[in-house]
Amino acid sequence: MYKRILLKLSGEALMGDKEFGIDNVIISQYCNDIKPLVEAGVEIAIVIGGGNIYRGLNAAETGIERVQGDYMGMLATVINGMAVQSGLEKIGVYTRLLSAIKMEQICEPFIRRRAVRHLEKGRVVIFGAGTGNPYFTTDTAAALRAVEINADVVLKGTRVDGIYTADPEKDKTATKFDALTFDEAITKNLNVMDMTAFTLCKENKKPIIVFDMNTKGNLLKVVQGEKIGTIVK
Repeated sequence: MYKRILLKLSGEALMGDKEFGIDNVIISQYCNDIKPLVEAGVEIAIVIGGGNIYRGLNAAETGIERVQGDYMGMLATVINGMAVQSGLEKIGVYTRLLSAIKMEQICEPFIRRRAVRHLEKGRVVIFGAGTGNPYFTTDTAAALRAVEINADVVLKGTRVDGIYTADPEKDKTATKFDALTFDEAITKNLNVMDMTAFTLCKENKKPIIVFDMNTKGNLLKVVQGEKIGTIVK
């Protein structure tokens, strides 16, 4: 069983069947999947995207400057973080929301040593506002935070059950990989994460597991070492 994990969730996953915003059913399911891990003594950090509210990458289409759009996206991740924090605390899980951008009334500023201490005390730590810098995705934030807190693994929870040769939601002939090396994923151009995030994980020997977070109980199985999803190492 992994002792300390970094769970990366996409903002889009929080939409559920909605076209926009947050689906409380999905939040509740995720929180109920996280609670047994906390009770088993697993230290959990979470990074959430903001694509269900605002995507900085789409800024050009809206006429908003890229840097401004990225900051808007960072604020969206804090909103998602607050939603997950609320869902976890409702079922008795202690949490801390740490932001890369200072928002004293809402959350603590990100301080690495403080984050590690919260984890050691059994609190779920949610990292908001990405890296705090424009031009970096929440995938990169997840990889960076995983390295900073010395997580054992980066778990990327998605709507599909692993990495495929193509998008399985669009291409029915796509085949799934059970395991890959970092170099194989790069040469096959599989877009597991953006290259900055991917390189960070590769250089710091942080394995990445891509799995279906929307199947109840999958998170526990992955953490216990069951062969679910695709591992890149």
